[in-house]
Amino acid sequence: MSTCFLIMNPSSHSGRSGRAFKKIFELLDNSGVNYQYRITESIEDAYNSSVEANKSYYNAIIAVGGDGTINAVLSGFYEASGKRISKAKFGVIYTGTSPDFCKSYNIPTDLSRAIEVIITEHSEKILIGKVTLSLQNDRNFHRKSIRDNPRAITRFFGCCANIGLGASLARKANNGIRRYLGDFAGTFLALASILQTFKPSDQELIIDRKMVTVPGLYNISIGRTRYIASGIKVEHNLGGSDRRFYYLSVKNLRIANIPSLLRKVYSGKPIKNTRYLELGYCREIEFPGNYNNPEVEFDGDPAGFLPCRIEIAEDPVDLLTIKV
Repeated sequence: MSTCFLIMNPSSHSGRSGRAFKKIFELLDNSGVNYQYRITESIEDAYNSSVEANKSYYNAIIAVGGDGTINAVLSGFYEASGKRISKAKFGVIYTGTSPDFCKSYNIPTDLSRAIEVIITEHSEKILIGKVTLSLQNDRNFHRKSIRDNPRAITRFFGCCANIGLGASLARKANNGIRRYLGDFAGTFLALASILQTFKPSDQELIIDRKMVTVPGLYNISIGRTRYIASGIKVEHNLGGSDRRFYYLSVKNLRIANIPSLLRKVYSGKPIKNTRYLELGYCREIEFPGNYNNPEVEFDGDPAGFLPCRIEIAEDPVDLLTIKV
């Protein structure tokens, strides 16, 4: 059995993650897995630990935590160019709240079965999103390109990025409301609260190098997975090797449209474009700065600000998953 390195976040799921570590160690020891581990102190620590592990020739690097931990460890696999640092496989032992990544890629959330996946070492190549964005909210970049920002950072995501209402929703829901009400109810209540004050804006986009203006934009989701957040599902026709994203725009929304919108995005049925909901596909999408709704979220956590550019990373990642 090859050596794997576990990057473990004890704070995921309001601290319940740390209470699962004893069982995880017992299961690994009983299975004979050769492993080392690090218990992280922050999401940034998880990212730095992943970078170090990728430079240390482990055969597999495992994220133990929730969506934020998965994203940080995944980002640590890559150089800013979008090239892989190593040939290590990426695995997940999920101890978080909303397992959208796991559901999308056939990764068990049961601890025993998740470790069985690690033991079998079966992996599949998956394409990863690359996002270049601003770390600080700077009004000087209003209507400017991310290329104009010399302090831009590059990160990576496995599920979905959101610009607009989705980023505000992630920040409010992650601040504790889901801890008490659960994933679905907490997210729904946070959404109801945000909709009372959120102001949409006209947003310029550059989609596959063509300028488009979306009037009254509430949110745009850019991703490749079917499950994107708290039970929301996007039925799309992207194949595993298709180097495109889907983008789902919510625009020109009225109060009367909200019940219909929620039914559509939670049903998982094919989306028919309307005046307030539109599904499209692209290889690259760029957002100039917009100080009205500047925040960017991906894989469940706010991460930066507009302007930003989203494209497919040059190299796929080898994901440990169930053999279908």
